Amino acid sequence: MKILVINNDGAGFADYLDVHPGTTVAQLFQRQLGDAKSSDYLIRVNRQLCASDQILKEGDRVSFTPTKIEGAGS
Repeated sequence: MKILVINNDGAGFADYLDVHPGTTVAQLFQRQLGDAKSSDYLIRVNRQLCASDQILKEGDRVSFTPTKIEGAGS
């Protein structure tokens, strides 16, 4: 099934991806961002906050936005 993934990390990008039915948000995060900590990102599905075990559906729009920006002062 096809979903839209928006990665707002760094320069950012958006692309359509094919994922297997039953894929969860956590599985997609690991696939896309590898060793990154999910707690350092605001993760949304269709512009709504979501649980890590939410199962993705055809046409979903998933965005990953970092909450910690490297080099920013505190």
